[in-house]
Amino acid sequence: MDTVTTPATGNLSPDALGSALRDVVEFVDAAGWDQPPTLFALVPTSVLAETQPDLVDEYDTSELSPIAQDPLLTSEVGPSADQAIQSAELEHILATTSWPEAVAGCALVQEIVVLPPEAESDLDEAFEPLLSDPAAADAAARSTALAHPGSQPARLIAGALRDGRTLSLLQLRPLDDVDDGQIELLSHPDLAPNLVEALAATLDNQPDD
Repeated sequence: MDTVTTPATGNLSPDALGSALRDVVEFVDAAGWDQPPTLFALVPTSVLAETQPDLVDEYDTSELSPIAQDPLLTSEVGPSADQAIQSAELEHILATTSWPEAVAGCALVQEIVVLPPEAESDLDEAFEPLLSDPAAADAAARSTALAHPGSQPARLIAGALRDGRTLSLLQLRPLDDVDDGQIELLSHPDLAPNLVEALAATLDNQPDD
C-alpha cells in the first residue's frame, strides 16, 4: 500500500503504530479477559495536548494516544454469546464508522479462538454438511473451534493509519489465567487481513455532516 502523508500522520515515525498498539494492549489487558471488542481512535498526542490538555500527561512522549470509543456490541459477550451475531454486528459497525480529520488512525481489539494446524480437518467436517447454509456452517465452525481440545483464547489487535501503514498483533491468553505481568505479542504479515482492510476503510469513510 502506498504511503500517503496527511496533516495527522506526516510526522509519525516508523514505530508510531506499533507503540500505539502496545498502549492499546496494556489498556485492555488491565481490565482482564472476557471483554467485548473495543475500538480506539489513534490521535497524535501533540494534537490532543492542544485540544484537550487534561487528557495528556505533561511527561507523555508518545506520538499517538489511543482513545477508547463507546462499547461496540449490544449482543451478549462471553462463552454463551452468539458469535455469529457478534461478528455480523461488528462488521456492520466498521462499515458505517468514520473519523474526523484529526484522527491519524484506528485500532480494534477483539477476543478470538486460536486453533492448532491439525484442527483444520475437524473444521472441514463441521462445514461440509452445511455448505448450503452459510450461517449454519459458520455457527458450526465456531462451535467446533470453541470445543476443540487444542483451542486457545487470544486477543487480536489490529491497527491502521491514514498513511497506509497497518499492523496486526496476537496475544495468547495465559493458561489458567496466571498473570505474571508480562505481555507477549505475536505478529505475522498475513494476520487478520480482512479486519485490517475493514479498519483502513473506516479512515476513508466521510464523516456525517
